[in-house]
Amino acid sequence: MDITAIISSILTLLAGIGVFLIACQMMSSNLEAASSEKLKKLFSKASDSKLLGVGIGALGTAAIQSSGATTVMTIGFVNAGIISLAQAATIIYGANIGTTVTAQIVALGMFGGNSVSTSVIFSAFAGLGAFLSIFAKKNSFKTLGGILAGFGLLFVGLELMSGSMESFAALDGVKTFLAGIGNPLLLVLLGTLFTAIIQSSSVMTSIALAMVVTGLIGIDQGIFLTMGSNIGSCVVALIAGLTSGTNAKRTALIHLLFNCSGVAIFMLASWGIGLFDISYGSLFEKLFPSAPQVQLAMFHTFFNTVTVALMLPLTGSMVSLVQRLIPEKPVGPSAEFSLRYVDENMLRTPPVAVSQVKREILRMADIALENVDRSLEMAVQLDFSQKAVFERDEQQLNFINRELVAFVVRLSGKRGLGEKDKAYLSTTYRNIRDLERVGDYAENIVEYATALSDSGQQFSDDAKYEISQMKALLHRLFGYALTAYRDEDRQALDQANIVEEEIDDYTRRMEEGHIARMEKGICTPTAGAQYLELSSNTERIADHMINLAKSIKSLKTSSK
Repeated sequence: MDITAIISSILTLLAGIGVFLIACQMMSSNLEAASSEKLKKLFSKASDSKLLGVGIGALGTAAIQSSGATTVMTIGFVNAGIISLAQAATIIYGANIGTTVTAQIVALGMFGGNSVSTSVIFSAFAGLGAFLSIFAKKNSFKTLGGILAGFGLLFVGLELMSGSMESFAALDGVKTFLAGIGNPLLLVLLGTLFTAIIQSSSVMTSIALAMVVTGLIGIDQGIFLTMGSNIGSCVVALIAGLTSGTNAKRTALIHLLFNCSGVAIFMLASWGIGLFDISYGSLFEKLFPSAPQVQLAMFHTFFNTVTVALMLPLTGSMVSLVQRLIPEKPVGPSAEFSLRYVDENMLRTPPVAVSQVKREILRMADIALENVDRSLEMAVQLDFSQKAVFERDEQQLNFINRELVAFVVRLSGKRGLGEKDKAYLSTTYRNIRDLERVGDYAENIVEYATALSDSGQQFSDDAKYEISQMKALLHRLFGYALTAYRDEDRQALDQANIVEEEIDDYTRRMEEGHIARMEKGICTPTAGAQYLELSSNTERIADHMINLAKSIKSLKTSSK
């Protein structure tokens, strides 16, 4: 074979890798869109149960066909303080099992002798999916078309890679060179490096499968390359961890230590059974004769499952180790304000990121309500001992407003979002602004209280009582509005509307009462001016809260 044929084979291999990676991305984004609600519920069930964590990681990865996305998303959860390091570790363990599904699918596509191969049959799904994506009217069918097209392209890429391997297999020089690479440690290193470069263990495993099937390498060589791919797959998590907080870095290190430990254990076991002239390849050849693709795919599943079984009881020790290796850093002034539930890494899994945006908005609402309480307390008591806390939380609200809007903008442009998620995100801009305005009105009330205090005056007992009643009404409104928003509860929305009307009526009574007190000389003009502004601002706070509750109407949810 001349140099032209060699170059052609290399280019074909690159084309196959490219198509395979695009196929994985298509499948992942469309599977996320199709299963977004189930995916959110799945990851919300994370608990202290180790087996549940493994199950969540395995099912989540199998559902979206991306262990990298699952791992990066888990890092985001840890960084946001949603799950503990121990919970994150078990989810990552499960992701390693879930990622073996891709290898099993690829192995299935390599069957077929003189008849039409399963790979060709599966490749045809690319065309069917494309037609469905282009011509379907419903978004659900378009998403299904994207899944089928991605699935089909997976095997188109596999065919290209397999074809290039067959060309290489015809070269005696190449076969002789590869046959000479028998050192297990070197093969693991090669698998690690290649996976780190392309950032996809699925591609590395698929190439190894193709090389084994075409006879370019032996089953044992393929096994060690696959083991190396597990270590190389940690690169994505390490990159994500480096750009995040301390716990995110610890999670990325857990991923690396877990995969390295699994490889080390199996390497030692390989040396041990080698003393009896037994190898992993010979064992799996006996278990699955005449099917090298199944042998390698099944070893991949066996390797990850056994590693999880061995490392799961040691999770506590693993967590303690990484905490010692990466100690907690002192919190500086720059870390005072942050998004608690949202993390850049979550953009890798848009449906789950959407649910985290809602949690961040609910947190923002809680901060706003606390500041409303503080402002009204200052107005009544003229006690400004909580003013520093108030100002800090007002700055926090402004920070969340700015950063969360920027995050939602980036999230809205991501693929893999269902129609309901898109509809929800379109409402968040105003929701965030409404809550920021609640904080601003609370700030106004503090200014009125300060002006009143500086003048040496205070509100009358009747005025103080009316403010306390308004405060109780606002608490009721916040409760119903947040229930409606959080649970998309139409009944809570109806109750919120009723309370909001009560607030409007009570505001009018506050103004009428103030005028009556002015006429009787009970209230001074200075105190009266501040009181009117205060009552007007509380009404506007109620208006912004009812806006938040009403936003659920655009989601077309059914009444509860």
